[in-house]
Amino acid sequence: MRLLQCDTDGKFSLTQFAENDIPKYAILSHRWGAEEVTYNDLLDGTGKSKAGYGKIQFCGEQARRDGLEYFWVDTCCIDKSNAVEYQYAINSMFRWYRDATKCYVYLLDVSRPRTVLGDNTIESWESSFRNSEWFRRGWTLQELIAPASVDFFCKDKELLGNKVSLERHICEVTRIQARALRGNRLSDFSVAERMSWTECRETTYEEDKAYSLLGIFDVYMPLIYGEGKDRALSRLREEIDKASRGSNRENFSVTFSLYDIPEVEHFVAREDELSRIHKALRGDGSRRAVVLQGLGGIGKTQLSIAYAKRHKDDYSAIFWLNIKDEDSVKQSFAKLAKQISREHPSAIPVSNQERNQNLDEVVESVKAWLSLPNNTRWLMIYDNYDAPKLSGSTDPAAVDIRKFFPESYQGSVIITTRSSEVRIGHLIQIRKLSDIRDSLKILSTVTRRQEIETGEGVLDFVLVI
Repeated sequence: MRLLQCDTDGKFSLTQFAENDIPKYAILSHRWGAEEVTYNDLLDGTGKSKAGYGKIQFCGEQARRDGLEYFWVDTCCIDKSNAVEYQYAINSMFRWYRDATKCYVYLLDVSRPRTVLGDNTIESWESSFRNSEWFRRGWTLQELIAPASVDFFCKDKELLGNKVSLERHICEVTRIQARALRGNRLSDFSVAERMSWTECRETTYEEDKAYSLLGIFDVYMPLIYGEGKDRALSRLREEIDKASRGSNRENFSVTFSLYDIPEVEHFVAREDELSRIHKALRGDGSRRAVVLQGLGGIGKTQLSIAYAKRHKDDYSAIFWLNIKDEDSVKQSFAKLAKQISREHPSAIPVSNQERNQNLDEVVESVKAWLSLPNNTRWLMIYDNYDAPKLSGSTDPAAVDIRKFFPESYQGSVIITTRSSEVRIGHLIQIRKLSDIRDSLKILSTVTRRQEIETGEGVLDFVLVI
């Protein structure tokens, strides 16, 4: 690790330390600007004229006030022209922030404690603090969570408070639980919850959406700029899954089975809808929901089954529930409980399964199992949700589907419904087939006459009928 030191003349020098011999140091967290001082600028002495030089001076001066001789600033302590060093730095970043004695957050867009606006009204600094862009950047997530001591400074370099005194503001802005800020083990938080911390954060390079989370999940992987966000997040997920298996965490797999669900032997067509479902549900383990809405008999159930069969390897477990009414969905949960218990005997209390007269307990037990940390890769298909409970509805047969969702915001959900009033997830309207080629494909499959799909045998087939 390369650290900065300030001599008596105010000049900065860099010193390389082995990982097992790093002294106490302070570390800077900030948003990059247009004129940052680079490693080469510091070596050749050309950085003083750049706007970012003031941040380095501030960090050095504050470190000295806190009794620290060394400090670290990402703009100039990493030689980014060295690909090997850059890879190592990115994979070590969380640890470097975690091990810092002090972390100083410099907020260029937050003014001194009270600001007089143009209309002579006074804006408190808390408002600009909560609206700071620092809370919306991808890399600053680990810079907030990793260090034990985090001090926040406004653009005038005045102390605003620290991670403890400003905890309420930080939690409300970031929607991160206070215990995560207080140093609790990040493994105590589910993958889905940790992923949710990044939902409103952006990065300059799209791949950094994944790379900035390496430390949050305690995994390592090579950087491949140009691979795109989706591929980077996919590789991140693979590393998270490997780490989970390697640490002997509980396996949540349940054998794929839709044995009691009626289905068409050979499902064809609807490729566009299948692709849209996959795109909407593809994610990082946090809750994704799709609503398949259309007329009765149009093929919503078969479409959801076709999706499940095609992508079964993407999920640890796939469950089908009939939610035409409350009794049906509770009976479905009872079947799920037995299905889960066959492979995870301790997951659902035996007493709950045997006492069918209290299906509510069975429902809650299954929901609790689906809400366990790291159990994020399941798919629930809620079929026949045709009587949704709407605001102001007095229909006693109406069902509130939210009562039957696992409480943790994780996993994937498909809902089939005739109602156009369901507003829960990504809506995909299922309409009659408009492409004659899809109709010919279905006709060809049902009759087992391949020539029909090309249109060649259609007239003969119609004449026979």
